[in-house]
Amino acid sequence: MLEKIKVADLPEFDMAEQLRDEEDIAAYLTLVIEEGDAAELAHALGVVARARGMTAVAESAGMGREALYKALRPGASPRFDTIARVCKALGVRLVALPTQGPAGSGP
Repeated sequence: MLEKIKVADLPEFDMAEQLRDEEDIAAYLTLVIEEGDAAELAHALGVVARARGMTAVAESAGMGREALYKALRPGASPRFDTIARVCKALGVRLVALPTQGPAGSGP
């Protein structure tokens, strides 16, 4: 007979532990951006910053560690300038791609 496992006994999932390299980070952020939720993007950048080391990311972004935590906490609405600085510190960039072909060419 199989042993039952309690949900409380399962280890907590931490996305930051799954982000091993820049490709993982870029794929994760791309998925979040495609969802279109600005607050979730702020949270995802916080997850990535934790994976890379919050203090090092804050220093590279030119901001204090506490300010970085505050800007990237769940539900936060950081300014674009903050997002751009954090992305640069993380070694990723935001890119705009067309959602369809050239204008006027149809779907």
